[in-house]
Amino acid sequence: MDNGVNGPLSGLRLIDRYLLRLVAWPMVGCLGVTVVALLLERVLRLLDALSQSSARFDYVTQLAANLVPHYLGLALPVAFFVALFIVITKLSDGSEIDALLASGQSLTRIVVPFVCLGLVLTAFSVALFGYSQPYSRYAYRSVMHAAVNAGWNGKLSGGAFIDEDNLLMTADSADATGQKLTRVFIRRLDDHGREEVITAATADLSPSATADKVTLLLRTGQRVAADGNGGWRTLAFDRFATEMPLAGAATLLRARGGDERELTLGELARYAERGHTTLPEATLLAELYGRLARAAFLPFLPLLAFPLGLAAKRGNRTPGLIVAGVLLLAFQHSLLLGQSLAEAGKAPAALAIWGPFSLFTGFSVWMFMGSRNRPGETPVSRVIHAFGDRIKRVTRLVTPTRKVAA
Repeated sequence: MDNGVNGPLSGLRLIDRYLLRLVAWPMVGCLGVTVVALLLERVLRLLDALSQSSARFDYVTQLAANLVPHYLGLALPVAFFVALFIVITKLSDGSEIDALLASGQSLTRIVVPFVCLGLVLTAFSVALFGYSQPYSRYAYRSVMHAAVNAGWNGKLSGGAFIDEDNLLMTADSADATGQKLTRVFIRRLDDHGREEVITAATADLSPSATADKVTLLLRTGQRVAADGNGGWRTLAFDRFATEMPLAGAATLLRARGGDERELTLGELARYAERGHTTLPEATLLAELYGRLARAAFLPFLPLLAFPLGLAAKRGNRTPGLIVAGVLLLAFQHSLLLGQSLAEAGKAPAALAIWGPFSLFTGFSVWMFMGSRNRPGETPVSRVIHAFGDRIKRVTRLVTPTRKVAA
C-alpha cells in the first residue's frame, strides 16, 4: 500500500520507506559529528603548525576543506554501521521485528532495503575513494607546501622561533598582536655571510604596507657583529632600528601522481597495466584493490549488524558494539597489512587484499544465514552473551557495595 506518499522513496514499499527513514537520520548525525570532531582536532594542530605563516587562517580553511573527503571516507563505514545497530536494536526492543516476522516477512526481506542502501553507499564510496580523495589529497599537500614556505608574516608569538634561511629570531613573550615583544634574541647573516647577534629587552614590529619587509625598533640591548677583518664589534644601544625582509612563497609542489594515493582508480588501473615511471606494479594494484574492497564491503555491513543487534535484544548492547568495533578495525587493519605485504613483494596484491575481504564478507553472510531461523541465536551471539555476563560480574566486583542502615 502506497498511501499516496510522494518523494524520492515513493517507488518503494511502505515498510522499505519506514526502515530507510529510521536509518537515515542516525547515519547523517553520526557522520556529521564524526567528521566535525576529526576536523576540529586537525584544525587545532594546523593552527599551531602554521602559527608563523602568512595568511595562516586562509591556509587553514583551505586545508580543512581538502581534508573533508579523507575524513568522510573514514567515517562513512562507522556511521553506517552505528546507524544500523541503533535502528535494529530499536526495532528489536519495540518488538517490531517480531511483528514483521509474525506478519509473514522474513528476516531476509527486512534486510533488503539496508543492503540496497549499502549498494548506494558503495557507488558513492567508489567516487569518493577513486576520484575525490586523490585530488583533495594532492590539493592538501599543495596548500600545506605553500603555507610552510610562505615565510614569516611579521608577527611573533611568545616562545616561538622564526627560522628562515639567514634568520633566527625568538622572544620570551609577546602581546596578543604578536608585534610587541620582550627579551628578544636575533641571529642573522648579511649578504656577505657575516654573522650578527642582537639582544634587546623589548622590541616593536611594524610590517610594511607592501608586506615585503618588517621594521624592528629594539630598545635597551646589545649588538655583536662580525666585521670585514674577521673581528667582532659590540654596540650597546638604548634604541636601535633595523629592517628584515619577509620571504615570499616557494615554488609549487611537484606534479600530481608521485604518490599512489594521489592517483584515481582509472589511473591506477592504467598505470598498473602499462607501467609507471616510479611506482611498481604491486604498489599500484594494492592501492587499487584496497580502495575497491573498502567500498565493496559496505553492502555486507547490514548482514553483520542484524545478528549483533538482535543479540542485544535485552538491552545489553555494549558487548555487541564492542564485537562490531573489533571486527571493523580488524577488517581495516587487515587491508592495510595486505597492502604493505603486496608493496613489499611478499604476497600477490589480489590475494593480500581480496583474501581478508572474502574472509570478512563470508563471516558476515554466515552470521546472517545462521540468524534467519532464530533471530539473535548464533554462535557469536552466545559469545556476546557470555562476554556481557562477564562484564556484569566485573562491574559488580568493582562497584563498592553500600550497606543501608536500618
